[in-house]
Amino acid sequence: MARRLDQAVVRRPSLPLTAANEAQLAALRETSSYRSALARLSRQEFPDDSDVRESVLLHAVFEAGLAAVRQLAESEGYEQLASEYAAEDANRRRLSRRRRPAWAADQ
Repeated sequence: MARRLDQAVVRRPSLPLTAANEAQLAALRETSSYRSALARLSRQEFPDDSDVRESVLLHAVFEAGLAAVRQLAESEGYEQLASEYAAEDANRRRLSRRRRPAWAADQ
């Protein structure tokens, strides 16, 4: 098994690329601002020169995409929890209005 970064590579699938995909990969490889943005998103380090292997670049794009998917899923999960909490809070308020106050039992 080949090793990349800090984990063993289990499988190397093929990835069909269009001409537009090739152009975007070239921009990621050759433009320092794109490369630094990809490094931040994928949490990987890239050398300063443009000599980045295609497999490393594709893996970084994959990691950045997974991070974006995870972030969106977490955000939607928090939104769902917030809406459930708001519904429970409204129900709790409705029930508390129907209860007799504690001081009313003394009379």
